[in-house]
Amino acid sequence: MPSYTVTVATGSQWFAGTDDYIYLSLVGSAGCSEKHLLDKPFYNDFERGAVDSYDVTVDEELGEIQLVKIEKRKYWLHDNWYLKYITLKTPCGDYVEFPCYRWITGEGEIVLRDGRAKLACDDQIHILKQHRRKELETRQKQYRWMEWNPGFPLSIDAKCHKDLPRDIQFDSEKGVDFVLNYTRAMENLFINRFMHMFQSSWSDFADFEKIFVKISNTISERVMNHWQEDLMFGYQFLNGCNPVLIRRCTKLPKKLPVTTEMVECSLERQLTLQQEVEQGNIFIVDFELLDGIDANKTDPCTLQFLAAPICLLYKNLANKIVPIAIQLNQTPGDENPIFLPSDAKYDWLLAKIWVRSSDFHVHQTITHLLRTHLVSEVFGIALYRQLPTVHPVFKLLVAHVRFTIAINTKAREQLICEYGLFDKARGMDSAEDIPNYFYRDDGLLVWEAIKTFTAEVVGIYYESDRVVAEDQELQDFVKDVYMYGMRGKKTSGFPKSIKTREKLSEYLTVVIFTASAQHAAVNFGQYDWCSWIPNAPPTMRAPPPTAKGVVTIEQIVDTLPDRGRSCWHLGAVWALSQFQENELFLGMYPEEHFIEKPVKEAMARFRKNLDTIVSVIAERNKKKKLPYYYLSPDRIPNSVAI
Repeated sequence: MPSYTVTVATGSQWFAGTDDYIYLSLVGSAGCSEKHLLDKPFYNDFERGAVDSYDVTVDEELGEIQLVKIEKRKYWLHDNWYLKYITLKTPCGDYVEFPCYRWITGEGEIVLRDGRAKLACDDQIHILKQHRRKELETRQKQYRWMEWNPGFPLSIDAKCHKDLPRDIQFDSEKGVDFVLNYTRAMENLFINRFMHMFQSSWSDFADFEKIFVKISNTISERVMNHWQEDLMFGYQFLNGCNPVLIRRCTKLPKKLPVTTEMVECSLERQLTLQQEVEQGNIFIVDFELLDGIDANKTDPCTLQFLAAPICLLYKNLANKIVPIAIQLNQTPGDENPIFLPSDAKYDWLLAKIWVRSSDFHVHQTITHLLRTHLVSEVFGIALYRQLPTVHPVFKLLVAHVRFTIAINTKAREQLICEYGLFDKARGMDSAEDIPNYFYRDDGLLVWEAIKTFTAEVVGIYYESDRVVAEDQELQDFVKDVYMYGMRGKKTSGFPKSIKTREKLSEYLTVVIFTASAQHAAVNFGQYDWCSWIPNAPPTMRAPPPTAKGVVTIEQIVDTLPDRGRSCWHLGAVWALSQFQENELFLGMYPEEHFIEKPVKEAMARFRKNLDTIVSVIAERNKKKKLPYYYLSPDRIPNSVAI
């Protein structure tokens, strides 16, 4: 009688093993086997991290094995089991791999196909077509869209982390509990004693060092020492936490009535302001988005204020970007003066602090939350709803949505309460014209490496543009992202459908880049740039000044966050800047969803390209007092998971 050797690999994460009964059935082109209990006498099967082998004898020849069915039945107490993969050695000596990388919960079962990626058009056998359809029908019941907040992309229909399907939950919920992480941060930063001192102002700028110097690094120390300087202020728009807002100013806005006479002491080329604009030396950051927004009212004892400033910047003869004019609200008028570097020291400093505070709010809500976390969650939900496990795009992208839905659900549950990419239109694309814009330079290197990789994968599975256009599962995925995630808005920039291999490669590059590089660029520098509170105030306790010549150091300190809120802010940016335990970085694919040699070779070339980028960035940083490493591939996690 034919005999098969079945090798079963159990995951190595906590609680991955099981004591339940595990049964296996084989479905072949010539017949189906009976259900076999996988069990060895006097042996603890399916322990965490174990790889176990079993001999399975069948009554008759099964032909080519098409499906493997695994059933889990209760032994004593219900437990979950994480199955990594099954390898089958056939009677002919061939090896067939069946990737899984999923949890089997309760008295559950799972049906696996072999690891070869297949488009729907490749499946001609009824049982395989039926498997695709049933998998998606089941997933669409589990992964449902829900409106979290009006105007935001739709999110997963789950009120808390434990409501999520087990496959997308964190391995250990404790590690991503925000309250726990903040508390741990307080302890690590030695700032517990200040935590509850709300409404208590610091005495001066130096007083902030009491919560700063206990843990420090090169960049944050440099920020502390140079934050008041115009050069440091301008540099952060290029290479700080939020390097996506600055754009070249092609026309001075009427709402900012700045004149040459106002800024002539800052202009170094003996040109008028209009001539500087025409030569491309003027840049602008406009926080119009914050206009009319009510400040948070989470603390009933502390009034909090927002501004919607407009900041004009100048590229000087040293090719450095410096601020030359700041208006703190959108409507010009006598009570909304334009602050200038030539003004009194504290007038100009407070104006810059207001810009930094506004930048912090836009960074957290738009650049970070919306354009990386929520957009990546949209990709993840649509992926699980519309692409079966066997689809090559699912296999490619699943590593890049790992834990994203879970981290966002935890954030909605605990952190966010009621109380992008490279846009050429910004005029920031010329490395010769705007040097030292490392976010752009490194980002483009990573973008091109990802694009080359996705183009190779697309070329392996899609032989023509027609195959792309006729892949209904792919089109349903793209449509789900557009209609539900992006709410059907053309202004989102996302397509309703994809018709060519080139456009598919570009789309996949956007998904991977957003989830990996873009998130790394705007997340992991938060402690570096935001730990010195005056440089990134999370709240302001007094309204913006309405006149010049009246600002004092005491007024600035009373405007900045109090001791308690400063500590919570510091704990937050410290916690958010930490990598996850066992972090997987860009190019690392330990879960082998792909088994084909051409794709594995493409992955190897991708990793080699990324290694080259790491070396290029490391060499450049040797010469920099302020190194930029957020887009070094060895520091870019594969997915949004923090």
